Amino acid sequence: MNALREKAYVDFQRQGFPTRKVEEYRYTDMEEVFAPDYGVNLQRVQFPVNPHDIFKCSVPNLSTSLYFMVNDLFHNSVMPKTQLPEGVVVGSLCQQALEHPELLQPYYGRLAKTEADSVTALNTMLAQDGLFIYIPKNVVVDKTIQVVNILRSDVDLMANRRVLIVLEQGAQAKVLFCDHAMDERSFLATQVCEVFVGENAHLELYDLEATHLQSRRVTNTYVRQQSYSTLNMCTITMHNGLTRNTLEVDLAGQYAETHVNGCVVADKQQHVDNNTLIRHSVPNCQSNELYKYVLDDSSVGAFAGKVLVVADAQKTVSNEVNANLCASPDARMYTQPMLEIYADDVKCSHGSTVGQLNEQALFYMRQRGISEAEARLLLKFAFVGEVIDSIKLETLRDRLHYLMEKRFRGELSHCEGCKVHN
Repeated sequence: MNALREKAYVDFQRQGFPTRKVEEYRYTDMEEVFAPDYGVNLQRVQFPVNPHDIFKCSVPNLSTSLYFMVNDLFHNSVMPKTQLPEGVVVGSLCQQALEHPELLQPYYGRLAKTEADSVTALNTMLAQDGLFIYIPKNVVVDKTIQVVNILRSDVDLMANRRVLIVLEQGAQAKVLFCDHAMDERSFLATQVCEVFVGENAHLELYDLEATHLQSRRVTNTYVRQQSYSTLNMCTITMHNGLTRNTLEVDLAGQYAETHVNGCVVADKQQHVDNNTLIRHSVPNCQSNELYKYVLDDSSVGAFAGKVLVVADAQKTVSNEVNANLCASPDARMYTQPMLEIYADDVKCSHGSTVGQLNEQALFYMRQRGISEAEARLLLKFAFVGEVIDSIKLETLRDRLHYLMEKRFRGELSHCEGCKVHN
């Protein structure tokens, strides 16, 4: 990790904080995000908290191997009792870099290019710890690996997390990230995640954010897939302050498949910006992308998704859809679906819609005795259902249907079922 800091510092010094003049950040004021005077835990002080005591996930039948990150440090004083298959590593990135450098060296910093993005450079420069998941060749991890990121501080804090996930050839795993804030402080969390999906490997990756209005989250996720691999990824923003998610997927091996879905529910003054790039680097690959937003009050949503098909990437099949619902006249949505194709034998489509609730459907439901408020709720719930249904993890899918209904009813101020006690 230290070997990359000096170059990251030079790259960040050259680029500075991103501004709206940078095309990828045109919809989010990153200068405002980084402007407050956040504290940074450079001395790696251990906060007096045991997440196993304060955090209880009561999602029915969600049996997982549970791990914790407190701010930007991996919590390893109490580890799950569940036995992982032989050779599987789940632990502190810093510790594993010391104990098993041969596992990390071929991967760390290979996808996250500091010269290409200043947030990645800043994170690489400051990150002191993070999460390392390694699944050896042909190993199948049946139990979901759940990682809970807890923001905890008595002062405004900036946390810089690093995540490295490696699935070797033929490996299979399911990973669930949950972001929570324990204290009502202003938090800024940056996270850079590098994901390697080997030949014929299969990864399910779920990311659920349920923090509060004082939270700022900036994540950059970089994925590389090899031949015959499959990625199923779903990002859910349920509660937040300001969120900026970057996702870049490189289909680098033939017959690879990627399925990327996202769901955003925002109100008040919340802001959610998803920026994606799916690169088809070789022939015979398939990608599907679906993002849906429901915006209320004065919330702001943004989506910029590009599918890039390079020259000679023939037989590419790609479908990209961004559908958005503005439930109030003050909500704003910025959408920019893009196709950039340099091959001539492809099947690619993209589309985007921004609209309001269907007045005819509302009228139809009200004529059958359903109140206007209930009718509006049902239409919102049905709108996001397609994304929730894409989640293959049945227990999580069922729970999210329940949580989404509570969210639309205004009865949910955090991830119910996840109890955080001070």
